[in-house]
Amino acid sequence: MDPRLRGDDAWGGKAVRAAAMPGLADALDAVAERAPESHRFLRRGWYAAALQAYGGTARTLVVETEAGPVAALPLVAKGPRWLGLAEIPGCYWPFRSFPVAEGAPPPAADGLLGALARQVRALRIGPVCDGDPALDWLKPRALATGWTLLDRHVADSFLLDIAAEGWPRGSTLRKNRHLEKHLAGTGALTWEWGPPDIDGLADVERRSWIAARTDGRDAKFTADGHGAFWQAAVRDPMLAAMFSAAVLRIDGRPMAFSFDLVTGTRCYAIANSYDPAVAKHSPGKLLQYRNLVRAQERGVTLVDWGAGDSGYKQTMGATKGPAIRDWIFVRPGVEALAARLLRGRWRRSGQAAGGQP
Repeated sequence: MDPRLRGDDAWGGKAVRAAAMPGLADALDAVAERAPESHRFLRRGWYAAALQAYGGTARTLVVETEAGPVAALPLVAKGPRWLGLAEIPGCYWPFRSFPVAEGAPPPAADGLLGALARQVRALRIGPVCDGDPALDWLKPRALATGWTLLDRHVADSFLLDIAAEGWPRGSTLRKNRHLEKHLAGTGALTWEWGPPDIDGLADVERRSWIAARTDGRDAKFTADGHGAFWQAAVRDPMLAAMFSAAVLRIDGRPMAFSFDLVTGTRCYAIANSYDPAVAKHSPGKLLQYRNLVRAQERGVTLVDWGAGDSGYKQTMGATKGPAIRDWIFVRPGVEALAARLLRGRWRRSGQAAGGQP
């Protein structure tokens, strides 16, 4: 560890050490394993996939106590390096955050902020949901030590409690069985679950509405979209075990899919799509219900659907969840003073709904 980058603080007779390391530190995996269940996918392989797909050269701030690493914050430069701006690498969904061990002490946050101030002028964290554990751990210490924080509302999330009594309704399942009989008139139906075939999911996306109505850059699995990220992420065996793809085939051809990231009892619904050739029979909805009932049987209790398409999510029982925000942490000093003048402009650049954090 380079002593010029070390910050030692007393904590109950123990030392907190914070250091900047080139590349993606192995400590990312160790911290992710000790992080809240919702953040255990934030492994080294997750960030490595982002670098491979979107570019950038990473460094990692690692905070350790005598008990081992308790936080690991990967950074990539944002804009010209001389500006001193950085962000967390990653895919925009489910969120851009970093792993912090459960119970990490406040002095560890101070150590991380000290190392961060020596590395950058400002750091973007997000988009993340209100209540993000890493944000809630770092934010109070940042405010207490003179950092300026800027936030903007991006969207509202939607959550579905599939452990709730009466979900799904029996009437819904009966209606779905009726629709499936009509869908079966188009060919032999096969419902499959297993590891994701990224190329197969991309094939459905290329036939879907996203290809017909958009430029395709938001597609999750195509070469023109975010396919490179997921192709790389699935190479991490621990991440691959968290990924689950449900596929509906008709006469052997994939016609609808639902792709999830499952960590413990929480399911992040990453993407779903279908071939419009069979749209009138609601293949996407039918597959989604089957997929969620299966997840329920496997111990999942909460589905995080993120933002957008609130109509069908609410129809299935989802309710509005935490707001999703972008944050900028600006280090103490002249930069923090200047950032306060920009707070209103940054906030207005987001979505109007959502209110103050």
